[in-house]
Amino acid sequence: MSTFTLNGKEVPFEAGETIMQAAWRAGIEIPHYCWHPGLSIAANCRMCLVHIESGRQMAMPIVKWDEKKKAYVPDTKPKLTPACQQTAAEGMVISSESAEVKQAQSAVQELLLLNHPVDCPICDQAGECKLQDYYYEHQSTAKRKLTEPVHKPKGVRFGPTIVYDAERCIMCTRCIRVCDELAGDPVLDMRERGNRNEITVAQGRELDHRYTLMTEHVCPVGALTSKDFRFKARVWFLKSQEGVCSGCATGCNTHVDFDPRYGKVYRLRPRDNMDVNKFWMCDDGMMTYRRQSEDRVLAATIGRGEARVPAFGDEPVARAAQQLGAVTSNKIGVVLSAQHSNEDNYALAQLAKKLGTTKLYLAGLDAEREGWVADAILRSADPNPNTAGARLAAGGALDETTEDLLQDILGGEVEAVIALGAASLENLAELEALTKLDAVVSLTSHVGALPATASVVLPVASVFETHGTFVNAKGMSQAFRRAVTAQAGIEPGWKTVADLARAMGHDLALGGLQDIRSKLAKTAAESVAASGAEARA
Repeated sequence: MSTFTLNGKEVPFEAGETIMQAAWRAGIEIPHYCWHPGLSIAANCRMCLVHIESGRQMAMPIVKWDEKKKAYVPDTKPKLTPACQQTAAEGMVISSESAEVKQAQSAVQELLLLNHPVDCPICDQAGECKLQDYYYEHQSTAKRKLTEPVHKPKGVRFGPTIVYDAERCIMCTRCIRVCDELAGDPVLDMRERGNRNEITVAQGRELDHRYTLMTEHVCPVGALTSKDFRFKARVWFLKSQEGVCSGCATGCNTHVDFDPRYGKVYRLRPRDNMDVNKFWMCDDGMMTYRRQSEDRVLAATIGRGEARVPAFGDEPVARAAQQLGAVTSNKIGVVLSAQHSNEDNYALAQLAKKLGTTKLYLAGLDAEREGWVADAILRSADPNPNTAGARLAAGGALDETTEDLLQDILGGEVEAVIALGAASLENLAELEALTKLDAVVSLTSHVGALPATASVVLPVASVFETHGTFVNAKGMSQAFRRAVTAQAGIEPGWKTVADLARAMGHDLALGGLQDIRSKLAKTAAESVAASGAEARA
């Protein structure tokens, strides 16, 4: 691979890459505002100027003070080049740290801060603001301007999700390019020039496409803020954990930002994965963090309707086992969930095997009923994160749905149900047949139609409270990690299934997450082999 030298280090690059791209891929940061790896090159902030020391130097005319003549005289100096725009070439020798480059970066900082409000104490971007970071790194001098700054509109509503502060804006145009190039909706533009320019929304429009939160996410300063997150938390109090979005079957990789002091999730941010979501997430996906605290089931209950009461300790699992034990095992319907992890589904599928029932069904959300809209950018047609994983856990084909379950109940083939998760195609009225059964055990983290039909509800951990894996629509298995701790007494779904199995006299022999994942891998291999044999036959 070809290389160039940057600050004395050899940096490999591929044909067509810019200096910035190669340095970024090598983990070397060249200061920048307008450049983003997923967007086109604007080269308008001039923060990434570097000195290409090798080859023929481009001369830039300047005036220089001549002590002998006591006057400024014409002169030249090597012209600095934007690293984001300059294509890398073999053998280049580049400096992004020379005194001249540092001076240029300092001058850019000074220009950007001439009219900037410097309201870091109240700015939501404080702590992760590039303007703040680079000021300390490349300038750290007092403002020389003594006149009143140019004032611009503040707190401008751009749409239902985004607020704009023109005084903080450095006109990097990332937000404009996100709308143009990612969302395909050129709703933002720039007006005026010089120190009066600002971002504006197209006349008669709002910033209301499905990727508006990405305009805030790529903003390097606090000009664009999310209505959902602003004034909620200081970022230096937040910790981050690797997650996978549960909004649809794409499985966008996420950073889950949470406050460990309160065990509360505050936001999701996209985590770069070139094979899945590149640098992006949709608005609906980024808002799935709310599921951590909304509509939760935090206590076990026994009974239905007005007779439903909380239950504690071992009683709810024992009562569930007692109710299920009163039914012939092969007449127990087992409902896996496209919203739960592979591990939870595998444990439940193993319980079905121990019970000797083959009546397995798959529950999940329906795109049409949920009003879910797919697109060609990220959003999958399947609004469930783990349909493929649930089928894998079941050992292959799992085409029976909750509609089939209802038919089997009405036909007398199913007399009791164990259901994982809250999501289902039907509403409570459509699931009325389940309420006629004496034994419907729901293992769920959230309220929903399925848990509402249950005779016993056992709370389980949410996707933010447990480790697990999803298989996305491309068949990629992706792991997520626990961000916050579940309430005392609430365990991951697979552990609760194991407890229920034990109470029914069966040992699932689940040694832990790694043991489950090894067995899942074996199940997947057996399914592939069986499919191959079937195809050959």
